[in-house]
Amino acid sequence: MGRDTIADIITSIRNVDMNRKGTVRIESTNMAEKIVKILLREGFIENVRKHQENKKSFLVLTLRHRRNRKGPSPSRTFLNLNLKRISRPGLRVYSNYQKIPRILGGMGIVILSTSRGIMTDREARLEGIGGEILCYIW
Repeated sequence: MGRDTIADIITSIRNVDMNRKGTVRIESTNMAEKIVKILLREGFIENVRKHQENKKSFLVLTLRHRRNRKGPSPSRTFLNLNLKRISRPGLRVYSNYQKIPRILGGMGIVILSTSRGIMTDREARLEGIGGEILCYIW
C-alpha cells in the first residue's frame, strides 16, 4: 500500500489541534511545504521552521491561538481548526473552476492541485483553472 502524505499532514495537524498542543512536526516533502505555505499565508498557522534530524527534514508548525483576557491570569486558547481530506488515492475528486465549492460562504479555503501547482480556491477561480480538490480547511 502506498502512503498518503496529504492525509498524514492533515491528521497530524488535526490531532495536535484536538489535544491543544502548540506545535506539530511533519515530514518535509515538496507537497507538504506547499500546503504549509498556503496555511501560513491564510493565517491558519502562526509559524513554520525547518528542522533536520539524521539526514531527514521535518517541518515544525506552530498552531495559531488567541489569548483570553478574562480572569486573573491570561491563558491561551487555540482556534478550532477543521481539516477534511476530499480527494484520496482510492477516489479522486476533480472540479472545474466554476464548480469549486465555497466553504462557509468563503470563510474557509479549498486547496487544489492544478496544472500550475498547489493553490487555494480563490486563486484558481481568478486564474480560471480547475483541478483536483485536495482538502477543505475552515
